[in-house]
Amino acid sequence: MLARLYNIDTALVTPRTVARRFREGEGEAFYKLIEDNRYRISDVLPQTIETVPDKDAGEAYIRHKIADWLRQEEFCFGIWENKNALLVGFVRIYNIDWEVPAADTTFFIDREFEGKGIMTEVVQMMMRYAFGQLQIEKIRLRTATDNYATQRLARKCGFRREGDLRSEIRRASGELVDVMLFGYTKTEYDKV
Repeated sequence: MLARLYNIDTALVTPRTVARRFREGEGEAFYKLIEDNRYRISDVLPQTIETVPDKDAGEAYIRHKIADWLRQEEFCFGIWENKNALLVGFVRIYNIDWEVPAADTTFFIDREFEGKGIMTEVVQMMMRYAFGQLQIEKIRLRTATDNYATQRLARKCGFRREGDLRSEIRRASGELVDVMLFGYTKTEYDKV
C-alpha cells in the first residue's frame, strides 16, 4: 500500500457533476443505472451486466469497489448530477500496475445524459486526478472499433490511438470484435 494515497480526494467536482467514491447502500441506485442502460452497455461492459443482475448484486458490486479502493487496486467513481443528486454514470481507473505506474480506464453515462459534454468534463477531470493525485504515468482506454462516440471522446480528451487488438472482446451475441487501444501519458498531459 502506498501511504501517499491515504488522503487522496474521494469526490471531484465538474460544472455539472460530482464524481465520488461509492458508499455503502448505493447498490440499488447502481443497479437502476445498469438496468436503465442494459441494452446500450451489454456489448461494452458485459462483465458488469453479468455481475449486477439484481439490487442485491448491485450492492455487492459497490461494496467490492469500495474494498478495491481501500486496497488501492482500483478507483471507481459514481457520477452524480449536481441538480438532482441522481446517479448518471460511473468511471473506473483499474488494472493498475504500480511499478510503471499505468492503468486502464472505462466509463459510461446514462442515455438521458449522453451527448451533452458531461462525460468529457468527467474524463478530463479524471485524467487530472490520475496524473496528479494517483501519479499514474499512463492511462489506457480500450473501445470497440465501432464505438465512434468513445473514440471521439478519447481524442477530445487527449488520448492517442496506439493500435488495434483483433477479436479482443465477445459481445453478448457471441460475436468477437476488434478493439482500438488508446493511450494518454503524463508527459503528453503536462504539455497541454
